[in-house]
Amino acid sequence: MSNVLVLNMGLKSVRSIIFDQEGNKLASSSRPLETALTGDHVTQSPSEWWAKSVEVIRESMHSANCDIEYITVTTSSACLVYIDENGKELDKAIMVSDKRAINESIELGKASEFIKVQEMTGLGADPYLMIPKIMWVKKNQPDLFNKTFKFLSPNDFLIGKLTGKYYTDYFNAQKYHYECSQNSYPVDLLEELGIKTSTLPEVVSPGAEIGSVDEKVAELLNLNNDVKVVVTTYDAICSFFGSGPSEEGDATDVSGTVTTFRVLSHKNDLNTSLKVFNQPFYDWGINIVGGSNNLGGGLIEWVKQCYYINEDYPYEVMEKDAKESELGANGLIFLPYLLGERAPIWDNNARGVFFGLERTHTRKDMTKAVFESAGFVIKDMIDSIEETGVEVSSIRFSGGLARINLISQLKADITGKDVLILDDFETTAIGAAILTLVGVGKFDNVKDAADKFVSVRMIIKPNKKNHDKYKQIHKLYKDTYLTLKDLFNDRKELVDKIYREKESIIENL
Repeated sequence: MSNVLVLNMGLKSVRSIIFDQEGNKLASSSRPLETALTGDHVTQSPSEWWAKSVEVIRESMHSANCDIEYITVTTSSACLVYIDENGKELDKAIMVSDKRAINESIELGKASEFIKVQEMTGLGADPYLMIPKIMWVKKNQPDLFNKTFKFLSPNDFLIGKLTGKYYTDYFNAQKYHYECSQNSYPVDLLEELGIKTSTLPEVVSPGAEIGSVDEKVAELLNLNNDVKVVVTTYDAICSFFGSGPSEEGDATDVSGTVTTFRVLSHKNDLNTSLKVFNQPFYDWGINIVGGSNNLGGGLIEWVKQCYYINEDYPYEVMEKDAKESELGANGLIFLPYLLGERAPIWDNNARGVFFGLERTHTRKDMTKAVFESAGFVIKDMIDSIEETGVEVSSIRFSGGLARINLISQLKADITGKDVLILDDFETTAIGAAILTLVGVGKFDNVKDAADKFVSVRMIIKPNKKNHDKYKQIHKLYKDTYLTLKDLFNDRKELVDKIYREKESIIENL
């Protein structure tokens, strides 16, 4: 029987989880990660990633006390690491929610080769993507740009630490505007921008085996010398497969720090959208449609820090408070864009807003409004996905937010869809293990593997009366954002003039 070690690094922690081929979790270990916020800059330390990866791998290996045949890595995407020839990072990693490259994204959109690339990839020139970030390095850190041997995602960086080789998968490569159907980076565009294609990692299919762990690294990690490294993909795609979708219209909602929402489709004639991604998995003949926002469970962490920091059981008290507030939070709307927003509105300047605040509102209402906003963002995502021609049938829900029963019910009521709560919330690690075992031929297909790894704990049905009311409230929610959209831009200009940037360290984003 084959055992798989998954190194799973999200925005707030790094975990090592060991599975056997039957889907049993043999051991796990985790460490928190620090995030630094300085104005538009959101950074983490790649050295910290690796140091804590070593700790969790060694710890999980000790607990499992078994042989490992395969190791894979899954991390957040669209975070830029730049290293020298010795594999050492040249600066902190530029994280996915970092917005420093706004001017570079505008410049990218004006490049003569960009329109052609956009038509082929369906991707705009958003600053969260990799090319604008590299352009920022070239413009603002020319010495480091010239020293850069490779520009990498966290996935690629950690694979490099394990093997000394720099590979990525084609889902991660899409963040560089890689054109999967052509098996090529946008060579002409990169040449126009002065970026060498040789500085980007080699692209392989998810599930590809690329060799063994380096001998010295294996000794450091207490691994056998013949442990094989398999490239899977970034966390949002892994969590999709780890949620077990199999039928047309099966949707997955994985709400950790961010919420990633994606739908399975076998259709080949989907409409193009700049609101959500359509990511074909060419090897398996399916489409993955959807995207991720900037904060999901991170909203609840913010509420906890603001209003429940002194509670012994903050999440339980939060849920109790929210239940005691009326549907619609007594007329209070919350826009949850604390870090701007990615899919589906793609507005870097948007920010959080309580709209309709009255003297009679309490902590309970504010908490309820935040809880409801977690459902409204999913409703926005579903509406945008269905514009492509995919009809969402049901939602398979996992992640930290799925532990709060009220939020599960709110998502069902607001979307009008059945919400299936998964038994194991480690969907990202499960998906990475599934992709690994299918890739190396231990399972014929992802459905056979998912039958071993994934089960549904309960199904939550929407309340029709509540759904009818939430349709009206959701319209007000959307109108609130659209009314404030231009003001968010004015606010950004004013903030940039008045306030000096200062660094804040957040251990749990």
